[in-house]
Amino acid sequence: MKETFTGGKGFDLWLMWNSLPKDRIVKWDEPENEICIATGPLGGVTQYPGAGKSVVTSISPMTGIPIDSNVGGYFGPNLKFAGFDAFEIQGKADNDVYIFIDGDHGKIEIHDATDLPNTAYEITSVLTDRHTEKEGKDMSVVTAGPGAEHAWMGCLNFSWWDMRRNMPRYKQAGRGGIGTVFRNKRIKALVAKKEKITLEMNGPADIDAVKAVGRDHSGGILKLDPKQNRMRVLGTVHLPSIMDEFDLLPTRNFRTGSDPEAAKLFGDVWEEIFTNTGKGWDGCWRPCAINCSHCIEGFVPKTGPFKGKNVVVDGPEYETIAGCGSNIAIFDPHYVAELNFYCDAYGIDTISFGTTMGFVMELFEEGHIDKKATGGYMLKWGAAEETLAVLHEMAEGKGFGVHLGKGVHYLKGYFSDKFGVDKKMMHDIGMEHKGLEYSEYVTKESLAQQGGYGLTLKGPQHDEAWLIFLDQVHNYIPTFEDKAEALHYFPNWRTWFGLNGLCKLPWNDVIPADNAETDEPAKVPGHVEYYARFFEAMTGRPTKGGDLIGMSEKVYNFQRIFNIRQGKGLRINDSFIPYRSAGPVTDWEYESRADRYDEQLKEIGVDISGMSTTEKNHKLRGYREERYRMLTDATYERRGWTRNGVPTMDMVKKLSLDWIPEVVDIVKKYEGTEPPKDTLPTSGWDTFSQILADGEKDLSS
Repeated sequence: MKETFTGGKGFDLWLMWNSLPKDRIVKWDEPENEICIATGPLGGVTQYPGAGKSVVTSISPMTGIPIDSNVGGYFGPNLKFAGFDAFEIQGKADNDVYIFIDGDHGKIEIHDATDLPNTAYEITSVLTDRHTEKEGKDMSVVTAGPGAEHAWMGCLNFSWWDMRRNMPRYKQAGRGGIGTVFRNKRIKALVAKKEKITLEMNGPADIDAVKAVGRDHSGGILKLDPKQNRMRVLGTVHLPSIMDEFDLLPTRNFRTGSDPEAAKLFGDVWEEIFTNTGKGWDGCWRPCAINCSHCIEGFVPKTGPFKGKNVVVDGPEYETIAGCGSNIAIFDPHYVAELNFYCDAYGIDTISFGTTMGFVMELFEEGHIDKKATGGYMLKWGAAEETLAVLHEMAEGKGFGVHLGKGVHYLKGYFSDKFGVDKKMMHDIGMEHKGLEYSEYVTKESLAQQGGYGLTLKGPQHDEAWLIFLDQVHNYIPTFEDKAEALHYFPNWRTWFGLNGLCKLPWNDVIPADNAETDEPAKVPGHVEYYARFFEAMTGRPTKGGDLIGMSEKVYNFQRIFNIRQGKGLRINDSFIPYRSAGPVTDWEYESRADRYDEQLKEIGVDISGMSTTEKNHKLRGYREERYRMLTDATYERRGWTRNGVPTMDMVKKLSLDWIPEVVDIVKKYEGTEPPKDTLPTSGWDTFSQILADGEKDLSS
């Protein structure tokens, strides 16, 4: 089992695979659904940057398939050194409870939680004070909040101890509604206590080698970060300016990738707002050299239950700035920070909230819905006070907030059934796929990232295949073949971090000075070698950089088969992405970038003279949808899957997954199935290999 699943998400999926009923599709709110939390063999190492992560997994309320979130904070290491490589929660409680895992005294207790407050910040404060023996330094609390009780986009907050401020702070397991499952099980909090964690507790095979590779990687970060992204000062808020420059920052429901007002949300603005940045205090894991978890002290909300009070805002991070800022045309950093604060307090995913609100605002602006549909709110672009009011309703379980909290996929049906809004139009502009809202990157000009969202296992979340920088900023993957290779390599590589208890930021947010001169700069090969050294030093298993992908490939294919078992793992589930993620939906969008799109049509041999914008846009759409279908073929072929998206029996045997009888049964059942015709390319070629053999270059550019 360890050889197959390694740890982290692998252990989570294995526990769920064995415990969920196998004879039917399991719904998210059934008692049989589980929440599993695990770190990995490298998790909790006190000498390595980013080694404090754990992965939380459940059947998602949004998608109906396994969702996983890689999250920081102290809970994963505290759980591990309390004695548990993985933690599995089944069933439902009759009343609100919290679970206390005391690693110092060797006990687990389930306590009544009816006396606890409702918001995440208050719950964490109470339980930290109640159970600590080291002034909070030995504690980590996991909690959701009242919003997660009523919305399907509930998140979990994992606390870590801010030693400078002497208070707990948060990282989020944000995507897919695991916080909703948490509250559905009547869990108010998890608490893990461990006074002291040392390298020796991890049992490294070669302790000196672990220390050496940790020094090498951390030393590079400390030296190079000030010259690169300044993560220790800015964290991920360095991204809005770059995204805006390259037309990738979502504005007004992903219609465009830049905006004249976007500069109000750039990193220099947040640098002035953040408190005590760059001092080495803002790391969600004790030894992490990145220290990117910045905050705003003394923040005073203008609305809600904390109105007029001094609070601390954890973040915001890039995704929140884009989702709850530019994507809904809120360019006032105060309101972005307030939305961030209340989403955390209520246990709501900022990405799903912002993307869903952008969808609603566009429908409102274009006259498809009115105040009758939005509970009386004028949800126009930039309506900050109204957006906050809907968020507060979500926490209270009333009004339009209950509907918005169920996400874009639900709202498409709701607006169609109740208010007669056109379904096809909503599919084109509603930025969700598989039920999960898109994270915050405009992908119209990045075919690789279109695949990086549409061909994911869990839905359009960038942590599985974040290729937009590599594709559009650096141009590292220019050809069709390069993109297919990237959609094999990078999802597997990123999966590896979730198997081992690691953060991805030390890999590619601070890179070696000579990285651009390497053969494969997109992979940051110098850091891949660090991780191979790290794994070998910890486990004693001889390891090279190329070996790491093999670990992930087993789990990645297993999760695909798990999706098939849950009824959503075939080509049709990867097809029909919202067209706005692939190209301009409206004539206005086309005309806003007319020179670009006209030139692209000319390049593929279209005579645009005399054509209207609508005609040109229709022609461009056909071409781009065909490219996506062709990319799907190419990616499946590279991954060793059938044209219907099923791992082949040969691949199952190659990965040594055939020791699991149910895996073999599912693959044999589905391997010979054919995909629907409307999901396949219509260019006349049977396979992507034939495209290459025929020497066609126009569609592979």
